[in-house]
Amino acid sequence: MRTLLAVFLGALACAHSAAADTPADCRTAESQSDTAYALPHATKAIAEKHLNIFVLGAGSSSLPGPNGVAEAYPARLQAALSEKLPGVAVRVTTDIKPRRTAMEMLPVLKSTLATLKPDLVIWQTGTSDAVRNVDPESFKAVLDKGIGLADQAGANTILMNMQYSPRTESMIALGSYAENMRWVALQHELPLFDRFSIMKVWSELGTFDLTSDTKKLDIAQRVHDCIGRLLGDLILEATKPDGGQAGASR
Repeated sequence: MRTLLAVFLGALACAHSAAADTPADCRTAESQSDTAYALPHATKAIAEKHLNIFVLGAGSSSLPGPNGVAEAYPARLQAALSEKLPGVAVRVTTDIKPRRTAMEMLPVLKSTLATLKPDLVIWQTGTSDAVRNVDPESFKAVLDKGIGLADQAGANTILMNMQYSPRTESMIALGSYAENMRWVALQHELPLFDRFSIMKVWSELGTFDLTSDTKKLDIAQRVHDCIGRLLGDLILEATKPDGGQAGASR
């Protein structure tokens, strides 16, 4: 499913106050968000008053119901960025389908880089690879290839790992896949949005009850809103003129 979301961002200077309006419950885990590396292609695009973002994700990037698209984190990212940076034309396109491995996402990434020509790719993956017990080294190699394709197309990449659930943590071996994503991000000097650690902190602190069946959709909507806001904060921080350390020339 592809959904085109047109939004408007504003002056780059406003990025310094990115986290100011993010709710306190979201910010209880903001220390888990990696802003060590800059996003130079996205920075240049914002300076030129446009930003083309492509979100490539699996089922956990969406929500069910008639308002699912509007409540899922890509749309909440749209809302967060439009609050912080009105004035720059931004297009957010999503390709979200359940149960896809990273390998199965590669053709979509390749074709979208050619047709859409995004400035920034947000690649959410890892869960299906863990469920299917894909060889971790093969998983890493696919990530390397996808990031390389994005680099060649003039796009920055943010990796987003799997979501945390106390119910499934003991059932699915996510650790090696999460570590591979972290290592790949370090090697390529690009940000990792550590959704797994963020949600685990929320669960441990009681910010969100991730084990409860009651009001499950309501909790999911709040979690997606926070993820969208924190992801927006990461993008704004990484696209400041002095954003990031290593990777500034990428």
